[in-house]
Amino acid sequence: QVQLVESGGGLVQAGGSLRLSCVASGRTFRRYAMGWFRQAPGKEREFVAAISWGGGTIDYADSGKGRFTISRDNSQNTLYLQMTSLKPEDTAIYYCARGLSTSRSASAFDYWGQGTQVTVSS
Repeated sequence: QVQLVESGGGLVQAGGSLRLSCVASGRTFRRYAMGWFRQAPGKEREFVAAISWGGGTIDYADSGKGRFTISRDNSQNTLYLQMTSLKPEDTAIYYCARGLSTSRSASAFDYWGQGTQVTVSS
């Protein structure tokens, strides 16, 4: 059983920054791709970013390109999402997930964290 625990969310003003972290249990973290998704109130969950097991392949949704940076530290079983120039429309619950590839589809990810709330005020 894999557990993913996100942290780092909070309330920030527009233009501010946050760094989300996701710590994975177990010894298999380095073998899998990882991703970030988000879900705003009344909206479907959407892809944010994904990274391959070794970090060589990275993909971003257009909404985060140039503002978000996904990274991972396999020695610490930790996934990160650095978010800058935050906008009110970035307000959502952010989830990390383990995947078999750097897919944009949630169905390609088998384990999910409980989420961390990010709120951006205007």
